[in-house]
Amino acid sequence: MSQVVDIERYDLDIKRNSSSHHTEQCGKERLIVRRGQPFNITLHLKPGSKEFKPGEESFTLIVETGPLPRKESDTKATFGLSDSTADNEWSASASYDPSGNSVSVSISSSPNTPIGLYSLTLDQDGQKTSLGQFALLFNPWCTRDAVYMRSETKRQEYVLAQYGLIYRGAATRIKGKPWNFGQFEPGILDICLKILDDNPKFISDADKDCCARRNPIYVTRVLSAMINSNNDRGVLVGEWEDFTGGVHPGKWIGSGDILHQWTESGPVRFGQCWVFAALACTVSRALGIPCRVVTNFGSAHDSDGNLMIENLYDEDGERMSNGDSIWNFHVWVDSWMTRPDLGTDFDGWQTSDPTPQETSDGVFCCGPSSLKAIREGELTKKYDAPFIFAEVNADVVDLVRLSSGKFVQFSGSTKSVGQYISTKAVGSDDRHDITHQYKYLEGSKEERQIKLADNMIVGSDFEVHAVLTNNCVDARICTFLFFAKAVGYNGKLGDSCGFTSDKVEVPSGEERRMSLRLEYQRYGSAITSDRLIQVSAITMDKQITNYHKAEKTIVLDEPEIHIKLLGEATVRQSVTASLTLLNPLPEPLQDCSFTVEGVGLTEGKPLTARIEAVGPKQEAKASFEFSPTSAGPCVLLVNFDSDKLKNIMSSINVVVTESAIQKPIHVLGQVGQSVHHAAAQGAAGGLQVSSIRPLTRFNIEALDGTDGGGAVEAPDHKDTVIDQRNAEVAAAAQHGGNSMPGVRFWAVGLSRAQTAGSIKATNL
Repeated sequence: MSQVVDIERYDLDIKRNSSSHHTEQCGKERLIVRRGQPFNITLHLKPGSKEFKPGEESFTLIVETGPLPRKESDTKATFGLSDSTADNEWSASASYDPSGNSVSVSISSSPNTPIGLYSLTLDQDGQKTSLGQFALLFNPWCTRDAVYMRSETKRQEYVLAQYGLIYRGAATRIKGKPWNFGQFEPGILDICLKILDDNPKFISDADKDCCARRNPIYVTRVLSAMINSNNDRGVLVGEWEDFTGGVHPGKWIGSGDILHQWTESGPVRFGQCWVFAALACTVSRALGIPCRVVTNFGSAHDSDGNLMIENLYDEDGERMSNGDSIWNFHVWVDSWMTRPDLGTDFDGWQTSDPTPQETSDGVFCCGPSSLKAIREGELTKKYDAPFIFAEVNADVVDLVRLSSGKFVQFSGSTKSVGQYISTKAVGSDDRHDITHQYKYLEGSKEERQIKLADNMIVGSDFEVHAVLTNNCVDARICTFLFFAKAVGYNGKLGDSCGFTSDKVEVPSGEERRMSLRLEYQRYGSAITSDRLIQVSAITMDKQITNYHKAEKTIVLDEPEIHIKLLGEATVRQSVTASLTLLNPLPEPLQDCSFTVEGVGLTEGKPLTARIEAVGPKQEAKASFEFSPTSAGPCVLLVNFDSDKLKNIMSSINVVVTESAIQKPIHVLGQVGQSVHHAAAQGAAGGLQVSSIRPLTRFNIEALDGTDGGGAVEAPDHKDTVIDQRNAEVAAAAQHGGNSMPGVRFWAVGLSRAQTAGSIKATNL
């Protein structure tokens, strides 16, 4: 006959489960595990309970997720105890520990189980006991999971790394900008799950949506739509011109602040492609999907789907508007997963793009599309392969419309799409070129026809040069146009920064060098925060209707932020970072501020210091005081913002050491014995109890350089906590019926680490 297990309390063994499931960075407040892998809970039975026998107990577990959990949707499962856990369904096994009067239960899920927040319930003949909640994530460590990634170093980078670099600039000058993904910071996982719950598919059919969350393809496509706020209640509002009423996209340095703002007050203003991609990476990694941020330099936006970018000009070389454009760079994400819907040939990296550009199935989203499909030109493969293929492969045609209405194609265009496709290298801050993963390598680069200086810092005046070469047999007389315009990273042209024209005769086989001077007085008010200037040289021989064009994008260098850490970084101890930046402009900067942020350094929150106006060629200065929260290598990110200089970022690596406060340790003593039972074995006497307070709290003093030391009788029925400057020792009584067979003491922050060894203590 089955019996009901009399449970006093349960323990979700968060620390042990977090370690084995690679979720320890998520904190110790809740159980977070990965699918397809067992986790353990402990049931502590009431004193005097009958011995637990797995085969004789009425013992059923119930797991549920979503608002309408159903067995048919795999959002609810009911299962009993087996001899061992299975690897293809929810299952459990148990073992009894008589000495601790406890039952250890091992629970495992299928590697195809929907992810999400689950409740766990014990059902004993209709008597139900809640065993709390847990979050279930995708599992890149499980060979049977769709997101399984074989390389541990890649899992460390694409799942666990909370810091990264996002590449921006132009193909001629690529710059890595630091970003705090912060996917394991407090509250972030809950926000990621809320993003899934706020998506229109969940709202229209919660049961179907929760069931589909087993599939990383589905989840990735939902995220592609929900990261932007178009058509739904998504996270981020895109803006490329007017930033009134929001935050300039260049001011963000991490995902956490944006996600917290969204959950508190709705869509956040504003973002551009790298911010959308960074958010998608944060959410993907938080949910367990391996993800990397990718930048494509010379990225085509093919609005009509003909895989061709047509640039139209009039006879004076002025650009005529059309729907197509080439972005100087564009940023998206790749996520790692299998593609059973396409076949194993298309497994691996999948591109998705959360920046709202074009609709897909009526929604502003894009992907996931297999990189292998893009590389091989398999444009019928889901999802949105033609659009992504065009971004890296579109043909570029420059056309001149003559006064007669006829179109003539330029020759010698240097436009190139899909260059230097970049992501952060695994395990280092190097740039990894992955162009070959997207496309077959094209022919060698054309020789540059526009020469750029090596260093062009914003605020300076400089010259650019165009070289005209006549490869014809006869001399040529042509009209030469040399002009510069401000340009956004998305290819949108702005105001003129300089222009010159001339009628030039070039003898056969000779060259002519033309110069254009760009002065800050003119370009300073024209450029955007991207600090990009597009320089174009056009030659026109109207007699033979011959047009040549060369084009380059200048990335103006930004001033450097100098970061200095004053002292050593130690856990829970204050340290100061000093920041300076020299204003390179010939005019003052207004509305200046520095912002710093770092996982493990600033508790996941940005810190901002506002400063007054900074005069020309003067230094902006600020200092920040913060207390690191975790030991190990960390990265402090810094952003400088002002009215005329934005998108100024830097970072510094910080190694945080443990303080004098050591990890918790514990020793076992007997009731009636003093702490001396353990302490007298060695140098544990560095601590001495000086008084006992009524609430069983008492102070201690360090007796530096002494062995032995004072002892105190442990209270025979109460918990005790001992405090010391930077150290505390606690002793907790373990009750065993009416008697007390043992007292467990544990110490946090012994003044000398060797004390732990001398008393044979073990880490908790």
